[in-house]
Amino acid sequence: MTAPPGYVSIDSYRQLMARYERLMELSRQLNSTLDLGALLNRITNAAAELTNTEEASILLLDSASGELRFEAASNMSGSAMAAIPVPIDGSLAGWVVSHSEPALVQDVHNDPRWYASVDKTTLFSTRNLLAVPMKIHNRVIGVVEAINKLGDKNWTEDDVNTLTALANQAAIAVHNAQLFQQSDFIAEMVHELRTPLAALKASTSLLLRPTFPDEQRTEVMLTMQQETERLTKMTTDFLDLARLESGRTRLRPKGFSLRALVAECIDLIRPQAAERDIQIILQAEEVDTEADRDKVKQVILNLLTNAVKYNRDNGTITCTVRVLPADETGPPCRVLVSVRDTGYGISEEDQQHVFDKFFRVASTAHDTAGTGLGLSIARRIVEAHGCEMDLESEHGEGTTFYFGLPLAEKRATPGIPPGSAELIPSGHDQ
Repeated sequence: MTAPPGYVSIDSYRQLMARYERLMELSRQLNSTLDLGALLNRITNAAAELTNTEEASILLLDSASGELRFEAASNMSGSAMAAIPVPIDGSLAGWVVSHSEPALVQDVHNDPRWYASVDKTTLFSTRNLLAVPMKIHNRVIGVVEAINKLGDKNWTEDDVNTLTALANQAAIAVHNAQLFQQSDFIAEMVHELRTPLAALKASTSLLLRPTFPDEQRTEVMLTMQQETERLTKMTTDFLDLARLESGRTRLRPKGFSLRALVAECIDLIRPQAAERDIQIILQAEEVDTEADRDKVKQVILNLLTNAVKYNRDNGTITCTVRVLPADETGPPCRVLVSVRDTGYGISEEDQQHVFDKFFRVASTAHDTAGTGLGLSIARRIVEAHGCEMDLESEHGEGTTFYFGLPLAEKRATPGIPPGSAELIPSGHDQ
């Protein structure tokens, strides 16, 4: 007997109701977090789950460049996402943005809108996909994609409706998270600017006094110079962190020798270390990483500067570069970089806040003036590469900061065997 038009079986109805119940639960979860990175990952996982697909991804529209950028993808690392801008013209995702409507493709290879460069770069094979716009106030801010239906089953109208509903909820959640980050960051920035501005105001007031002693004018002017330099550094760090948190900073990954870069950074830090007779030891395998060289250099210089600042006189800094063994999943972040000092260490309580914005560890012996943003920026850079940064420290014994980086596909010929060391004395040529 043929079912009448519009008939829905009990099993299909139950599956549909279960899907919408799950969608409502996910909606509550999305609205409960203002962490943009966690939010984007939660959306991609939900998209793959609700549509029964192998992978999912989110692309957000970059108003500055007019391109779409991957912000979260279940099949790509952070560095891979950063390396693949998707044009509006000549891509399925771009078509979705331009037309503000879903695109359902059963075979991408027979669709002229398919942008094949993504698969070529990621070595992933896309067979079919569903892409829907993320809209807020009738404005498209990005695209959610569900890729490769499990078992290569046909897409259904329920898939389109479900992913569209998720994308609309996701757009609101992403917009709210971005607004929260901006307002929270501005409030913190204004608070931090007050101290150097107050110092400058007090100094100018002193200089304007006709009875102010001439012998003290130089001292006050030096204070003003220091505070001005501090303001310059602070505004630069503010901009760096704001771009990283908003996703406007784009990595430019390329292969390079990590050992050579660490040695270059050590050479820049040597004059600071020499002032306190701190020795620097380099233990590094000759290994290539696939990353943004300038950004990684910024991370290493920050860690080395801190290692000098929080070290003891006549102390030691040990920089290590090594390749971790591959496990069954073959993680991309197999290059491990660490910077260890013999300083005063960090208390367990302070370790919980080291990567927080504007947090500064109290020093027991040396001036530690700074913006308190360096480690926050460093960790964001590492996370943008799809890797992690952390630390180990024992109060009174020293601290080790370490982070991962993607391993380049082709490694250079080994130079220094693993475990060997090169002493780079402060104040002397290598």
